[in-house]
Amino acid sequence: MTGSAGSLEGRVAVVTGAARGLGAAVARELGSRGVTVALIGREEAGLARVRDSLPGRARCWEVDVTDDAGMAEAADDVREQLGPVSVVVANAGLAEGGPFAESDPAIWRRVIEVNLIGSAVTARAFLPQLRATRGYYLQIASLASIGAAPMMSAYCASKAGVESFAHSLRAELAHEHVGVGIGYLNWTDTDMIRDVDQQPVLRELRAHMPRPARKVYPVDTVARHMVRAVERRRAAVYAPAWLRATQLVRGAMPPVVTAFSKRELPRLERRAPFEATGLLGAGGRADAVGRRGPGG
Repeated sequence: MTGSAGSLEGRVAVVTGAARGLGAAVARELGSRGVTVALIGREEAGLARVRDSLPGRARCWEVDVTDDAGMAEAADDVREQLGPVSVVVANAGLAEGGPFAESDPAIWRRVIEVNLIGSAVTARAFLPQLRATRGYYLQIASLASIGAAPMMSAYCASKAGVESFAHSLRAELAHEHVGVGIGYLNWTDTDMIRDVDQQPVLRELRAHMPRPARKVYPVDTVARHMVRAVERRRAAVYAPAWLRATQLVRGAMPPVVTAFSKRELPRLERRAPFEATGLLGAGGRADAVGRRGPGG
């Protein structure tokens, strides 16, 4: 990454899952700092709206992050049209909720594919450019990477996976001066999280978390944290900052969660039956439509 220390102005950044939510907010924050932004996602109209809202240069590519050939082609297009990439923010993600045994196997698998495999495909597609620019790759993870929760097995498994993937990638690339960071997020005000609160069991589970852990944080605030981490090439960024403390007690979290679930899940099930939610949020619904086609 060339230029003055900490400055992103004039660089090219890629953001996946950029049509809405955190991806769109990160793209706006990068654009406000003079970055040329390549927006990647499944929703052409949403990507175009974000592109048109940015203050600087931006272009968008409608592509599935799990499509190896499509992402490789997009990476070539980005380099040709915008220049070599210095920053990649692997943000694309899906979630579904409900009991594992009753989950739709195809939907459960799709969450893993987008969140984990999609991140790996993204890294593979843009690593040649990051090596050339000595750039920085930011993997968006979650508190779910540190402490898994009931009724969110696919999401938690995928976020634990991307954390491990990013740690491994950082170790592989350190001698090539390519930075790899992990963004640990708690509840962020996106349509996915708003959809969680429409599901009775997931809403109840969140309501029983400790007060700091159940707070929802503004998406623009979280985006600023992520972009500051990009500027400083941090190995980890926590939004909110108190999440860092969970690393100190992560070994103790599974038995605590198990004890809580053993007590609370039977009570919740008596009030409302546990049901699979399907993909959560407008992004999840757009992914489902994109895979089966508008007439499916």
